[in-house]
Amino acid sequence: MLTPVALTIAGSDSGGGAGIQADLKTFSAFGVFGTSAITAVTAQNSMRVGAVHLIPAEMVVAQIEAVFADLPVASVKIGMLGNADIIAAVAKSLARHGARGIVLDPVLVATSGARLLPEEALDALVTLLLPRTHLLTPNLPEAAALTNSPVAMNEAAMITQARALLAMGTQAVLIKGGHGAERQSTDLLVDAGGVTRFASERLDVGEFHGGGCIFSAAIAAGLATGWSLVDSITQAKHFIARTIAAAPSHALGSGARLLNPDRRTEQAF
Repeated sequence: MLTPVALTIAGSDSGGGAGIQADLKTFSAFGVFGTSAITAVTAQNSMRVGAVHLIPAEMVVAQIEAVFADLPVASVKIGMLGNADIIAAVAKSLARHGARGIVLDPVLVATSGARLLPEEALDALVTLLLPRTHLLTPNLPEAAALTNSPVAMNEAAMITQARALLAMGTQAVLIKGGHGAERQSTDLLVDAGGVTRFASERLDVGEFHGGGCIFSAAIAAGLATGWSLVDSITQAKHFIARTIAAAPSHALGSGARLLNPDRRTEQAF
């Protein structure tokens, strides 16, 4: 059996907690061969994003082209893109290769509060990339920003925003409830088939860094393996819960907890 291959298109996190580094660790935990196209080099750690250097769009495309020219990419996870030029170039390159299983995590703002995609680039994200996306995975603030709506305070509002995002062209939307206040953390998958709920107990471990990256990368890993979308989300939900639960005993850094996805976390699968 061939080893499944996934591609992450995202920024580099020098602190190792999010971005390319978190994605590749997650792919490995699921037995998926990880490849990458770096969109930005960031100087960051658990406390802050100190500097961001965007990679020229043509170099981002060159990385994507090199991977597709040689490897059977079965899924693509997209994270930080940085600006409208990179978004347009990525969308065109993925279309040229007929990329499958595209999971778009719309990274707008870092855990520390640093803006990672300017507001003027949101239109390019919506018009150029959403129509090519298999699954969009916004958290509550990101869904609100993409739909120009207040942050959803209940499941009805989450579903309304998800359906607005479906109308923009994506095949499915998973609105993540991790920023909510309820006892359970509930994510809602909304697609042409209806609404599917994924709930888990909210873990009180304080603020953590990289959870969105790890979750979306785990979904992409499942799709690369050949799992259905629902199965991929279910396994990813278990994986991120175990990763967060392990954080207190693997505390690193002085700011938000750095999660550490690895095969020990994945042993239950």
